[in-house]
Amino acid sequence: MDDERKVPDGRIGRLARFAAMGVRTGAGMLLDRDAGGAAKQAAEVLGTLRGLAAKVGQMASYVDGIIPEGQRDAYETAMKGLLAAAPRSSASEIRACVEQQLGAPIDRLFSSWSDVPLASASIGQVHAAALPDGREVAVKVQHPGVVQAVESDLANAGLLESLISTMAGKRFDSKKMLAVVRARFREELDYTLEATRLSAFATLHEGDPTVRVPDLIASHSAKRVLTTELVRGATFSEACAADVDTRRRWAETMWRFVFKGTLRGAMLNADPHPGNYIFHPEGVVTFLDYGCIQPVEESHRARAEVVHRSALARDDAAFGRAVSILVKAKPGALEKLAIAYSRRCFEPLFGSPYRITRDYAASLVGGMKDMAVAARKTKDDEFFSMPPEMFFTNRLQFGFYSVLARLDVEVDYAEVERAFLDPPQGLAAKAV
Repeated sequence: MDDERKVPDGRIGRLARFAAMGVRTGAGMLLDRDAGGAAKQAAEVLGTLRGLAAKVGQMASYVDGIIPEGQRDAYETAMKGLLAAAPRSSASEIRACVEQQLGAPIDRLFSSWSDVPLASASIGQVHAAALPDGREVAVKVQHPGVVQAVESDLANAGLLESLISTMAGKRFDSKKMLAVVRARFREELDYTLEATRLSAFATLHEGDPTVRVPDLIASHSAKRVLTTELVRGATFSEACAADVDTRRRWAETMWRFVFKGTLRGAMLNADPHPGNYIFHPEGVVTFLDYGCIQPVEESHRARAEVVHRSALARDDAAFGRAVSILVKAKPGALEKLAIAYSRRCFEPLFGSPYRITRDYAASLVGGMKDMAVAARKTKDDEFFSMPPEMFFTNRLQFGFYSVLARLDVEVDYAEVERAFLDPPQGLAAKAV
């Protein structure tokens, strides 16, 4: 893995890289002429840029429905390396960051350290090491220059507009939504905050035998360095090749982690990147990344729970009313579209047991695009703006369903939700 590159961090320089590709920035990339050649070029450029730009490419590489069907295979093939590992930062830069952040030389902090990263992503890269007491750990270190790179991307109106229009529609683009998007991506740069959120998820899922959250090593963590226990297991691609019963149990665990986090923990983990899961026997899954967490206000959480409970009861009328309240809809055509679209999104509960397919996942992205088109034509007295949290709700849903589609298994998702929404009396305290 000899691919060390510096992160271009200036706004002009980063825009120039986009312009050199001869295509638009953001999620509209790679849709011109030669899909294979354009995809290879984008993988190179986005990998070098890292930051928010690389997130765009990674998201498009596994979320069904963003890239047109005829070009999807070429894009996924070319972007496979970016999905698995972005270009790495140099060993000397990484060591300097660790020592500056933790205030001591590497050989005093760790009894062993590997300069070859286990993985490299858009914000940082992960190194295997061992503590002085012998415990094996994974040390996530930010790429030098990535803070400036992310800030440059956040100042790039075209990139943000492309992301938001894909996830929520242009007319829904409000100052509040932009503020939420910028806040969440900036928070990913603060590993101290990520450590706090990792601990919160560990507490929420304490006692669940199938949900694993890596142990935090607080003594070796700081704003740009995050150290946790080193977890070994099957990768996502290996999990997709497992037998049906094993895949079903993993899908159940993943659904419980996501929706218990939202409906009981009021925390939406909005980055379902396939590299964020490690799979173990007996349905056990380790969840690795807690950088992009959307806090859920209690009033919104309570309304969302009513939506879920209506779906579990298969009560379409109650579901429609609950969705209308959740999105603060105005009566009219757009409200009906929002209810119909939400009903489609909740088919895994209404139709449980349900097999999520790639075509189904892609149809949700297409449905959101159709809603965005309809919103532009909606009369002012019937138009309402979606809640600002919608961007990350959609990012999670589109990505999470695409991940589950690749496990390709029928699951009783409704039963999974009932178990944590209405747990046996003895477990009720831990579920809240």
